[in-house]
Amino acid sequence: MSNTIFDQMIGRYVIKTSEDRINAMHEVMQEIALAGLYRAGFFNKAAFYGGTCLRIFHSLPRFSEDLDFSLIQSEPDFSLEPYFDAIIDEFLAMGRKVVISKKEQKKPSAIESAFLKDDTEIYNIRFQSNPTIKIKIEVDTQPPKEFSTEPKLLVLPFSFMVRCFTLPDLFAGKMHALLYRSWKKRVKGRDWFDFEWYIRHNIPLGFEHFVNRAQQTQGHKPSMSPTILKELLKKKIIDTDINLVKNDVRPFIKDPSIMDIWSTDYFSQLIDFLKIQINP
Repeated sequence: MSNTIFDQMIGRYVIKTSEDRINAMHEVMQEIALAGLYRAGFFNKAAFYGGTCLRIFHSLPRFSEDLDFSLIQSEPDFSLEPYFDAIIDEFLAMGRKVVISKKEQKKPSAIESAFLKDDTEIYNIRFQSNPTIKIKIEVDTQPPKEFSTEPKLLVLPFSFMVRCFTLPDLFAGKMHALLYRSWKKRVKGRDWFDFEWYIRHNIPLGFEHFVNRAQQTQGHKPSMSPTILKELLKKKIIDTDINLVKNDVRPFIKDPSIMDIWSTDYFSQLIDFLKIQINP
C-alpha cells in the first residue's frame, strides 16, 4: 500500500527526461516531509514560505528545490532535530528510507539563499538508497515581524493542513530576496520568474513585511517607500544580465519559450504593474 501511495504521487507528473524525474522526486519528497512535520506539530510554531510554498500551494509553473520555514516567534535555540523521527517515519510509511543531516555553515554571516542568515538552521534530507536525490530544509529561527499566515490543504500522502505565509507576504519575501540576496556573481533568475508570476496574478506586495525584512538584513530601518522600492527594482533589472536569468530558470520549467519575451525593458515595464499593500 505504501509503495502505491508513493507511486501515485509520482504518477501525477509527466516524466519524459531524467531531469523531469528528478524534479518530480524532489517535489514528492517535499510533500512527504511536510506531512511528517505536520504529524509532529511543527506548524503550531512555524510557517512555510518561499518558492516551494508557491509551487505546491499556488501552482507556480516551475519546480523549486528547498523547503523554507520561519518560526512564528523568535526562538534562537530552536532545533529541528526533535522532528526528525516524524519525518523519517513518514518516508518509511511510503516505503522509503531517508537520512537527515544538519548542514554546518562555513561563514556565520554568509547569505546563501533567499533568507539565509547566521541564525538559520539548515538540514538535508536524502534517500538512503540514492544520496544524490535530496532536499534542503531551512528554518529561520529569528524571523522579521509583520507577516500573516493561513492554513493550506494538501491531500497526499494524506489530507493535512500546512501553515503558510499569505501571498502578499510571500511576495514581500521574494522581492527582499531579489534585492538583498548575496550571490556574488551568480544570478538567481528564479526570483524574476516568480516576480512575473506575482504580477500576472495581480498579487499585491506586503509592504510592512518587506520593510521589516530589509531592516533585519541591513541592520537599520531603510529609507523606503513604494516609489523607492520600484526604483530599486528597476535599478536591479538594469544591472542584471537577462541571459543569466534565463539560464538559471531553464532547468525548472517545462516550456523555455515562455522566456522569449524576457528582456530588460520587459521587466522594467512589469515593475510599473506592481501593486503594494500597505496595512492601515
